[in-house]
Amino acid sequence: MTSQPQFKFSNSIIIYPIIMMLLVWLVFWYQVNIDFGIKSYGIKPHKLEGLLGILTSPFLHGDIDHLYNNSIPLFMLSLALFYFYNKIAWKVIIYGILLSGFLTWVIGSSGNHIGASGLIYVLVSFIFFKGILAKHYRLIALSLMVIFLYGSMIWYVFPIKEGMSWEGHLGGLITGSLFALIFRKEIAKPERYIWEQPGYNEDDDPFMRHFDEDGNFIETLPEDEDKNESKSNLENNSAIDIRYIFKKKAED
Repeated sequence: MTSQPQFKFSNSIIIYPIIMMLLVWLVFWYQVNIDFGIKSYGIKPHKLEGLLGILTSPFLHGDIDHLYNNSIPLFMLSLALFYFYNKIAWKVIIYGILLSGFLTWVIGSSGNHIGASGLIYVLVSFIFFKGILAKHYRLIALSLMVIFLYGSMIWYVFPIKEGMSWEGHLGGLITGSLFALIFRKEIAKPERYIWEQPGYNEDDDPFMRHFDEDGNFIETLPEDEDKNESKSNLENNSAIDIRYIFKKKAED
């Protein structure tokens, strides 16, 4: 019912999240089987050598449980990001890693902060606030879905669990909400359906004309019947009568 698709689906929408996941798992395989020492290249707050961890920490994980817990939300959220906000998806991811990692380096007290959870909090925060600010019902629905699935993560921006980087979570939450404000006007709202557009008239809609005043569906309209009848008469008038005469060959 629209002149163009509401959201355009392309191969990159699913390929990029898959590549990101494969890269994270490949680094973990390298960490476990070849060089376990790369685990130490996380964000070390207030240390110059710890700044390198801003780039490396999202790809490093403590164990398989840590990796598994981050993999599913990272894939689902990045998939939603590339589908609904494809034009700025890479900006949100790359700048999100840099800014959330820097905030972790600033507000962190000590330790070695690793894992993709900071980026996950960036995506959750951005998708939620961006949908609310867009004031479009489908993007708001996406925001509510994200909160329904991942709303409980809000508690982990506080130091309630030992060994968990609440600073990274808080940095991601702040970064995502900030990006929602920065990119508020960069993306136009999805195109409206025909019936949502100003000046819409049901009488001009070929589909709506199939409903009578009581809401009953009419399969064939009177004008369609007239067209079919005229077409049938034309075909009958133009038909050629072909007759075949078979003559038996005389026997010798």
